Amino acid sequence: MRRSGAAGALLLIVLLAGCTPGGSEPTREVAGSEQSRVATPDAGAERGRAGGRTGAAVVGQTVYVPVYSHIYFRDEEREVDLAATVSVRNTDPEYSITVTTVQYYDSGGHLVRQYGEETVVLPPLSSQAYVVEEEDRTGGVGANFIIEWEASAQVSPPITEAVMISTASTQGISFVSRGEVVRSFGEVGGERTHTE
Repeated sequence: MRRSGAAGALLLIVLLAGCTPGGSEPTREVAGSEQSRVATPDAGAERGRAGGRTGAAVVGQTVYVPVYSHIYFRDEEREVDLAATVSVRNTDPEYSITVTTVQYYDSGGHLVRQYGEETVVLPPLSSQAYVVEEEDRTGGVGANFIIEWEASAQVSPPITEAVMISTASTQGISFVSRGEVVRSFGEVGGERTHTE
């Protein structure tokens, strides 16, 4: 009797775990069976209005994320091309955030491309990825992303980071760079930040 009760409870947990909670966005399938939110230039996971403040925001940040389209090894003549994945991760377990701007700049500070013309809403604990392909060398070794986000409630700040990777020949290289906040408005994560 105890075994059938435990088996029934386990079955119920498995069935409930497979349900999508109301109000959160399901992910879309990318690269076979892997579930992820990946954006390409001029495409967003959830459509909203054009970038910039929505008017209801009480908190937000502008984040600088360093990325590398290639790096040098041994000397300035030898280079390794890198694929870069920039990830914005909503760390708040209760509230959504809205990504309003995602821009890719080259080493000279010139805008290379805008990712999506509309906002992307990230439900609690979800993430969004932006990819620069390995063959794309337009950014250079000093490339960066500028990411702006906002929320209508005080939230914990998202994690923004870039993962660069190359698997040329029989060797592989990968490393991570974290985003750095360059502007804030409102209270982020319970700490007082500068107000514009």
